[in-house]
Amino acid sequence: MFFRKKQGPGYDAEKVFPAIRSSICTGEKTAGFVDRETGRFTEVMLVRSQRDLDAFCAEYRITEPVKTIY
Repeated sequence: MFFRKKQGPGYDAEKVFPAIRSSICTGEKTAGFVDRETGRFTEVMLVRSQRDLDAFCAEYRITEPVKTIY
């Protein structure tokens, strides 16, 4: 009934980098990772506010600035 929230598995910085994909039309933002080899974006979560972005960074232990892709 009372479970501790699990930490994210982290990410392999050599293979992927964190990014925010933002829609030019609607302004919707999704956080995820971009594969360095293929350039493919993998969505992880929807970002509605700065709190969501902070939660994403905390869950995956991201300390570097997150790049925004349009």
